[in-house]
Amino acid sequence: MKENMLDVLLYLFEHCVDEELVLNPDEDAIKNRLSAAGFPDKEISKAFEWLESLAQLREQGNAALIRSPKQLTHRIFTAEEMDRIDQQSRGLILFLEQMDVLTPTTRELVIDRVMALESEDIDIEGVKWVILMVLFNQPGYEAACTWLEDFVFDDQSLNLQLH
Repeated sequence: MKENMLDVLLYLFEHCVDEELVLNPDEDAIKNRLSAAGFPDKEISKAFEWLESLAQLREQGNAALIRSPKQLTHRIFTAEEMDRIDQQSRGLILFLEQMDVLTPTTRELVIDRVMALESEDIDIEGVKWVILMVLFNQPGYEAACTWLEDFVFDDQSLNLQLH
């Protein structure tokens, strides 16, 4: 069983949402639960660092995350980002920004968190989950998060062909 950090994050997210749990200060109990579920300690630690970074980014940029009128921006991906985030996933990010599900700020958070996964094989499903986790962690994005949950959980939804 080769579990990676994204698997740990998905497990946490699915169980936190399903059981309506909040990651409380009893980090050890949560880590023990993850260990009992078969996740390696190294990947559990990485997942908690990933979540901590997301929370810090939220706190630092909370004022910038308030929804404002659509800003016109154009994102150019770096070579490293293009190596790690495939064309289909980049198209999804662009599509969600055009649909006002993502703002330029949340788009950057998504890209940052995808790059922080330290995995070379992140597919579009993994990117969808990262987007959902980022939006779930942002105040004022409840409607976008609900829409995206349906999109992530329904494999048939929109059946997009992104070019």
